[in-house]
Amino acid sequence: MELTKLRYHHLGIPTKEKHEGEVYLEEFKVYVAGYDTSPYKIEWMRYEDDSPVNKLVQSVPHIAFEVDDLEEAIRGKEIIIHPNSPSEGVRVAFIIDNGAPVEFLQMEKNANDEK
Repeated sequence: MELTKLRYHHLGIPTKEKHEGEVYLEEFKVYVAGYDTSPYKIEWMRYEDDSPVNKLVQSVPHIAFEVDDLEEAIRGKEIIIHPNSPSEGVRVAFIIDNGAPVEFLQMEKNANDEK
């Protein structure tokens, strides 16, 4: 995947602290907060002890990029979280790059979206 095709989306930082405005994602047993209010798109993630999310993602900050083609972005990479849909209209996957987790997000386009 060419770097020019990657668009910064957010920085995810694991935490043990509660944050104002947390939203609970039951399937992943994680509370997320901050993305909507941070001018730098920093997202805090507080995991429950029995969260099924990859332990590396639970313990090391990750950077997330929006891509047009999720399958192309992860092709040939070491995948640690396979493509899934944590919320409506979004598909995500995580890879490892040089020991760090990297997230790719593909937003679904609807008929009214322009390219």
